[in-house]
Amino acid sequence: MTSRIRYRSAGGAAYLTLACPDRRNALDLATLESLGRSLRRARTDDARVVVLDAEGDAFSVGGDLVAISAADDREQYVEDLAEALHRAICDMHDLNAIVVSVVTGVAAGAGVALAAAADVVLAADSARFSIAYTKVGLSPDGGTSLFTASLGLHRALYLTLLNPLLTAEEAQAAGLVAEVHPDDELAAAADRVIDTLLSGSRNAQVVAKRLLRATIAPAPALVMRREALTIRAAVGTPDAKEGIEAFVTKRRPTFQS
Repeated sequence: MTSRIRYRSAGGAAYLTLACPDRRNALDLATLESLGRSLRRARTDDARVVVLDAEGDAFSVGGDLVAISAADDREQYVEDLAEALHRAICDMHDLNAIVVSVVTGVAAGAGVALAAAADVVLAADSARFSIAYTKVGLSPDGGTSLFTASLGLHRALYLTLLNPLLTAEEAQAAGLVAEVHPDDELAAAADRVIDTLLSGSRNAQVVAKRLLRATIAPAPALVMRREALTIRAAVGTPDAKEGIEAFVTKRRPTFQS
């Protein structure tokens, strides 16, 4: 077991659970480093399917703004945070396994990016999605730039600039989610997807995953490096300072730019 991620392996599948429900699975550096270790363990265990889910009432509310606010060097911390997230996402893309995310409750900011990094995204009726970065004066990371390939430019711009809170059905219509199920049926639906993948040809599945991902994003690591540098610069701006302070103190931000 790693410190922030609960890990178990069964029948060829590795299950990685975000396990900080008291913090609504906010992503700080320790959590993302634990996620990276868990993904490497799944590789060592030769998992055919990797399942990413979460405890509590949120899948993940995204980057931990409280931790960012408390950092002595915000710019360096947010770059380290972005790079740890990007390493985990690249590991998910590179695994010789199909990654399935199972989303309940809220996914926001980097939580959306993490869920969408999976090859198959399943969601409960209760799930809600919001990009949310610009809402606090930050630029997106986590491969959010790659949404232009999967969702289309103008839909990706709309979701990133206006930050609507999408229902699970709206996220499915937008192309973020593959299947939506009633909350009490989601676990059984996930089991069916996992069983279908485990009973299929691993080689064919992995080759298909690599072909399709290479077609829409031939250099995702470069895209995410640009995101990391951009969010590092953004976190030092007055707007980001105001947005983060407003979030921490639970008030509406007043941006000056």
